[in-house]
Amino acid sequence: MSPITEVEGRRLALSNLDKVLYPSGFTKAEVLHYYATVADALLPHLHDRPLSLLRYPDGVAGEHFFAKNVPPGAPAWVKTADVPRSEEKTARQVLVDDLPTLMWVANLVTELHTPQWRASAPALADRLVFDLDPGAPADIVQCCAVAGWLRERLAEDGLTAYGKTSGSKGLHLYVPIGPPAPSREVTSYAKALAVEASRALPDLVLHRMTRSLRPGKVFVDFSQNAAAKTTAAPYTLRARDTPAVSAPVTWDEIGACDDPEQLAVRAPDMPERLAAHGDLLADLLDPGSGRPLPELRAD
Repeated sequence: MSPITEVEGRRLALSNLDKVLYPSGFTKAEVLHYYATVADALLPHLHDRPLSLLRYPDGVAGEHFFAKNVPPGAPAWVKTADVPRSEEKTARQVLVDDLPTLMWVANLVTELHTPQWRASAPALADRLVFDLDPGAPADIVQCCAVAGWLRERLAEDGLTAYGKTSGSKGLHLYVPIGPPAPSREVTSYAKALAVEASRALPDLVLHRMTRSLRPGKVFVDFSQNAAAKTTAAPYTLRARDTPAVSAPVTWDEIGACDDPEQLAVRAPDMPERLAAHGDLLADLLDPGSGRPLPELRAD
C-alpha cells in the first residue's frame, strides 16, 4: 500500500518511493524531494499554464509517453482547464498552481512541459521561445554563441532575452512579450529571426530541421511558439542518464561557456544555485517586463 502524506492540508498517496528512475541511481523519493525543494521558484512558472506530462513509468531508460489529458484518478482538488485543440475539440489539462498538485504530478511524471500562453488566454503568447538544438559534433558551446547573436538582435527590436539550459543538449531563450500576441504572429516573428540568424551565421546556424544538414550546426527551433506546442518548463527534470535540470543561467555563464559541463546543471546543484541567484527568470513573471512584438522587417 502506498504511503499517505499530507501536503498543505491535502492527502497524497505516494508510490514506489525506492524505485530507481535514473541510471545514475536517482530514486522516485529523490525526484519528489527535488520538486519540493525548487517549488517556490518553479510554481510561478507553471501558474495558469496547462501542463503536458512526459511520463516514464519504468524510469527514464524505459518506455515513455506524452500525455495532455488529466490522468485517471486525479484528486477532486486538482485544478484543470479546458484547452482548445481545434475548432471542434478541447482537452482537459492539469493546472499546477500549488504545492500539493506539484507533488501529485511529480509522483506520476518526470518532465513538465508548458505552452507559451496561459489557460486564461489560450493561444495568446506572453513570451517567445527559441530552442537552440545542436547537431553533433556541435554542442551547447556553439548554442551559446548563437544565443549571444540572438540576444543582440532581439535587443535591436527592444526585446530582452533570458537563458536556460534545455536540460538535454541545448539552450532555451525566453523573451517576455507584452501585451500578449497571437501565437501565429509570435511564430512568424521567431521564424524570421531564425532565418536571419542562418544568413548571418551560415556556418553555424540552421533554421530548417533537415537532419542531413544538422551535423556541426545549431538548429534554431522557432516552432515551439505555435499554440499547440510546448517547451520543457523552467526547473523541470529531464530524462537523461543523470537527473539533469532545465536550469536558468546567467548571460555571464553563457558568454563564458567553452565546455559543455560548465552548463550541465543537475538536481543536487539547484539549491545552491537558487541561494546564489534566486530565480533568474523572475522577470518573465512580471507583466510589466514584456515589450510589444515588433512588426516583421521587410527583406
